[in-house]
Amino acid sequence: MPGLFDRLDKEIKDRQKEGGISPLDLAALPPALRRIMRVMLRELSASYPRLCDAVDSMPEKDRLSRPELDSALSDLTEQFWLIRIGEKEKAIYKVNLRRKEGSKLAAGIWSALENKLKGRS
Repeated sequence: MPGLFDRLDKEIKDRQKEGGISPLDLAALPPALRRIMRVMLRELSASYPRLCDAVDSMPEKDRLSRPELDSALSDLTEQFWLIRIGEKEKAIYKVNLRRKEGSKLAAGIWSALENKLKGRS
């Protein structure tokens, strides 16, 4: 019988397959979202209270209000930049880094060779 940890681990892995980010994508983000992602890339995983502390320690011109932070976290979660586990004050956010695609060259080479060999028969 799978436990809570197993279910959460499976949920995280399933969500990671849905998308993710690459570091080059950061440049396209609006400034507020980019600031949150810079904090998250340093931490990789952070609780909501930890993110509130990080935002509060930013220079005043960069600081987000709680509603702005909540909106930014919601946007980043919907766009699969972050994975949220839990709700509201107990939420934990994790960076969703995109997996690199494997090379498809090898598959193409083998199928081309197979076709060439079949043509000689």
